[in-house]
Amino acid sequence: MADISSFAATFAAAPGKAFKLSSRDPRDQSAFADKNKAKAQTAEDAAAIDALQDRLFAEGKRALLVVLQGIDCSGKDGTVRAVFNSCGPIGVKVHPFKAPTPPELAHDYLWRVHKACPERGMIGIFNRSHYEDVLVVKVRKFASPDAIERRYAEINQFEKMLTDNGTVILKFMLHISKQEQAARLQERIDNPDKRWKFNPDDLEDRALWDDYMAAYETAIERCSTPHAPWHVIPADRNWVRNAAVARIVRETLEKIDPQYPAPKGWDPKTVKVV
Repeated sequence: MADISSFAATFAAAPGKAFKLSSRDPRDQSAFADKNKAKAQTAEDAAAIDALQDRLFAEGKRALLVVLQGIDCSGKDGTVRAVFNSCGPIGVKVHPFKAPTPPELAHDYLWRVHKACPERGMIGIFNRSHYEDVLVVKVRKFASPDAIERRYAEINQFEKMLTDNGTVILKFMLHISKQEQAARLQERIDNPDKRWKFNPDDLEDRALWDDYMAAYETAIERCSTPHAPWHVIPADRNWVRNAAVARIVRETLEKIDPQYPAPKGWDPKTVKVV
């Protein structure tokens, strides 16, 4: 397994550099050669994340925003369960972004996103995110090309504002192959317990696969910045995906290094419960 101090760099899209998804293998497991060890490491990292989240919440000075973005069946829900289910419910919030509501459409596209950003002391998880406004909105032509073009710079400015105000941002693109998506969609159709997850509209998006991949490439290339870099995670194998995200989240929280605050206005040595 890669050294913890450099692990995130293994999956990062270099800021300011051209990016092609074809350069990343969605089935790559080189960072985790052994499946069982990777699963054990994920559990260990998840426990460490829980302890670090407790310190982050107690400190109350900074926040962590985890953005999970990926095409249908890439494993966003599964990643949340594997990485964050060990955390206490007080300090972690998951926000799934669906089609905007009429009140949301009456505001600028970042309005609903800013409202959902984690407050200090919290870990916020976006299941889909503001990047939908340069992905599905672009592919489906829900906004003009000029409006889409402006959004890359606006998103970068928005994320810079968040980081300047104490929010650390981790962005993960869960990268699966078209073949793997087909297998997962078929499983949703065949398995009665998973049919609730299937939406026939997913097949319409699948028919636009190349357009979506091109949109992802542009979003990653234009919006991987020093303050909020993109990480492209091979997601054809769930255990690789989970292990990679867990390790990067743990690494990031360890760099934040939140601390329990000292008591204010009282001395533990002088207080005794009787």
